[in-house]
Amino acid sequence: MNPTTFNHKARILIIYTGGTIGMVDDPETGTLKPFNFDHLIDNVPRIKKLDFEIDHIQFDPPIDSSDMNPAHWDAIAHAIADNYDTHDGFVVLHGTDTMAYTASALSFMLENLNKPVIITGSQLPMCEVRTDGEENLITALQIAAATTNERRPKPMIQEVAILFENYLWRGNRSTKMSADNFNAFKSNNYPKLAQIGLGIHFNEEALWRLPFTRPLNLRCGMDTAVTFIDVFPGLTAESLRYQLAMPGVKGIVLKTYGAGNGPTARWFSDAIAEAVERGIIILNVTQCPNGGVHDRRYYSGDRLANAGVISGHDITSEAAITKMMFLFGQKLTPQQVKRELLTSMCGEMTV
Repeated sequence: MNPTTFNHKARILIIYTGGTIGMVDDPETGTLKPFNFDHLIDNVPRIKKLDFEIDHIQFDPPIDSSDMNPAHWDAIAHAIADNYDTHDGFVVLHGTDTMAYTASALSFMLENLNKPVIITGSQLPMCEVRTDGEENLITALQIAAATTNERRPKPMIQEVAILFENYLWRGNRSTKMSADNFNAFKSNNYPKLAQIGLGIHFNEEALWRLPFTRPLNLRCGMDTAVTFIDVFPGLTAESLRYQLAMPGVKGIVLKTYGAGNGPTARWFSDAIAEAVERGIIILNVTQCPNGGVHDRRYYSGDRLANAGVISGHDITSEAAITKMMFLFGQKLTPQQVKRELLTSMCGEMTV
């Protein structure tokens, strides 16, 4: 890990979508309300010390992250693409509940990305004395301006990442792990991209790098004809078949036990095999926070693989469902979708 260098005249775009980080006290009602980012410096005066050129876009109205949907992902992605050539980096302020879904979706939508898109938020609003929001915002801006130590410096981060408290994580590898702690996010199957203490130290071996430089290609359009099915003790054949037969569903993320296992009873694998035969694409992901699917290790996982279920390896649930939405949204054939699900497109899984 090397110490940080910055582009001290960086031009950074802040995209405020909503969330706790942008809240302040309303003196008239005593409730929390979003503050106007035109007055960002008034609310976070320490930003002046960064000496960056900061522009902003504010969603109107701000979105509670529980209401986040693919149309909002399109809006964020378009804001980045529209300002891509004029800005050095991007900071997306977002509520924590669906942050990992947004980070994963953007990583697929922003093809050939070679600038930083840093997503952050907070557990406490800006108006709180102990807020984590101010520190997260300032650190996110610094990371968005960080450069390599080369003769012709390039952005240190060239991917979508989540910054929270002491760590920077790959966005499509991240999961919200705590509703209470300031270190709310973690990547269980991929190392941290940076550790934040007295300085910002990047784990350069873990950073995403494309083998080529091409113009950003915005690929919007998400197909929401997908769903999760959770395997659990007590799942019945009737319930499983009902979920597999939901009208209009093209793809299912099947959340299984351990290394990709489900019940060994014939009714389970038969129902799955029949759904695959009908053209439903099923992706197997583990319910465990750490590790991945090893579909040939155990009998039940092997039967799922033989039925045509695709291994998700160590992909997160958030990345799995958004990747499936993305692939169907690109109007690919079922065979093309299957092939891409087996491929790491932007570092979202280890194959």
